[in-house]
Amino acid sequence: MPPATTPPLPATLQFNRIGIVMMSAVGDAVHVMPIIHALKRHQPLSRITWVLQPGPATLVRGHPLVDDIVLFDRSKGWRGFLETRAALAERPFDLVLGLQVYFKAGLITGFTHAPIKLGFDRARARDANWLFTTHRIAPHPGQHVQDQYFEFLTALGVPHGAALGDPQWTLGPWNDEERRWQREFLAQFDRPIAPIVVATSKAAKDWLPERWAEVCHVLWDEYGLQPVLVGGRSPRELAAEAIILERAPMAHSALGSGLRRLAAVLDGAAVALSPDTGPLHLAIALRTPVISLIGYTNPKRVGPYDFAQDLMIDAYGDPGEDYPLDMTYRENRLPHITVDDVRERLARWKAVYAERRLSDLATRFG
Repeated sequence: MPPATTPPLPATLQFNRIGIVMMSAVGDAVHVMPIIHALKRHQPLSRITWVLQPGPATLVRGHPLVDDIVLFDRSKGWRGFLETRAALAERPFDLVLGLQVYFKAGLITGFTHAPIKLGFDRARARDANWLFTTHRIAPHPGQHVQDQYFEFLTALGVPHGAALGDPQWTLGPWNDEERRWQREFLAQFDRPIAPIVVATSKAAKDWLPERWAEVCHVLWDEYGLQPVLVGGRSPRELAAEAIILERAPMAHSALGSGLRRLAAVLDGAAVALSPDTGPLHLAIALRTPVISLIGYTNPKRVGPYDFAQDLMIDAYGDPGEDYPLDMTYRENRLPHITVDDVRERLARWKAVYAERRLSDLATRFG
């Protein structure tokens, strides 16, 4: 058998102090959480420190299995790098997992103090990221991002898999204040909610707000659901909000609630609707049925991982196309998705998911 890593890991590898470098995307942060669960299950007394940017840190802060967060604030320029280096100098590790492959992540990995810094193989470690690691996992054909992260557990000999209940995330309201806010938010509506993620970090991932407005009418008139607009307050999100609320005044806007409250909203939803962006993966982790609209990024790599895959609308490939699993981005694909495509997935939600989901919500929230 080929070695699990290059060079091979020492037989006496310690797991007492673990550092994780995955700093930016919310979706990737969600994918890291099952790795933390497996590590803690394997070594319950280990201490896990996660290097994060301020945005996703608001989602992770308070997670019961994350012991420490080191912030990397990219907006501060080189001062942000220096502050992170100083914070990491005070935190020696036995093992660092370099799960992010860009050059800035390589620099942060280089700042960590650990005898083992495990990263991706050279083919997948873009931007010479492999130069900042001491060991690399074995090469592997492309697969879903979640499975790529599980490769690190395999290399470390950490048990994982469906038989152990994986993946596990532990998301949603974690404390009394968050649960109280969630109940108060849901109580203002006289029907179950259907959050809509109106825009993403890239315009090429966004669906047309005019079509979201039509979907709001479908949700309200045909399914008795309350459309709720969610996301941040970027100029593009605010522009979409204005169009949707003008054409669908029954919709409620919750833009700018923040990631923690967004998780609470999704946790209390009958069904969510989202392009390929962090809230989509939050919904999957929360086991909230989600209709995903994907066209810019490859759904074989970043689509719904293990839940609600039958609710996905795949505009990435043409009908019947068996496209490869790679990192190629495709422009101008989201306009191919029609309101009728979403209506068809809503019918699927009604037939397969609605009864159980609405029963669960009734049990939890009355």
